[in-house]
Amino acid sequence: MNEQFSQNLENLLKKIDIEIKNEEIVQFYEYMKILIEWNEKINLTAITEANDIILKHFVDSLTINKYLKNNEKIVDIGTGAGFPGIPLAIMNKTNEIFLVDSLNKRINFLNEVKQNIKLDNITTIHSRAEDFGQNKLYREKFDIAVSRAVANLSVLLEYLLPAVKVGGKVICMKGSQIEEEINEAKFAINELGGKINKVEDFYLPGTDMKRNVIVIEKIKSTPKKYPRKAGMPSKQPLR
Repeated sequence: MNEQFSQNLENLLKKIDIEIKNEEIVQFYEYMKILIEWNEKINLTAITEANDIILKHFVDSLTINKYLKNNEKIVDIGTGAGFPGIPLAIMNKTNEIFLVDSLNKRINFLNEVKQNIKLDNITTIHSRAEDFGQNKLYREKFDIAVSRAVANLSVLLEYLLPAVKVGGKVICMKGSQIEEEINEAKFAINELGGKINKVEDFYLPGTDMKRNVIVIEKIKSTPKKYPRKAGMPSKQPLR
């Protein structure tokens, strides 16, 4: 275990009010090693320096940690290399976290991480977001659906809101310019059964990198026709 890695992760997480245990630091370190190794074979991330991985992947993913409670069922749709799902799973062992991705090779990577760092609270699912939202096993079964910068907000909500039960919430992690996206998504939010609960903007600790988190509460059931078939949400976003 690298001492500098350990200190850097611990210090940055303190700045967002997260205390981390030693065994969790070890899990993050192993995760990073597997990520860098696999990234040489398949394209998982453009971020490959240890300090950048800590800040832009691990800490960034955990900025939504405060919205989670114990014993929740959470789905990360379009998880890619496991962000934010795996960092959340490391820090919240009582939560059941489902990682959904459309690319099988990414699922293979996620399974290797799960096995190597012993994350029993993770389930991986190979599926397109649209098919996942229509699958009776998963539709309206989750307390929280999360996603990090996967698509435009209107499109993203058509992927996420169908997965969440009424009373649950969707957490969308975005970059800096979101006012227009939120305006354009008003119809989609209402149509899919949601209501904006909060929009929070902040900077990643020690940087000028602005982030936004949009929390949407599910107040009524999503009409059965959503999500539409694969490709439709992005081609014709709800307006």
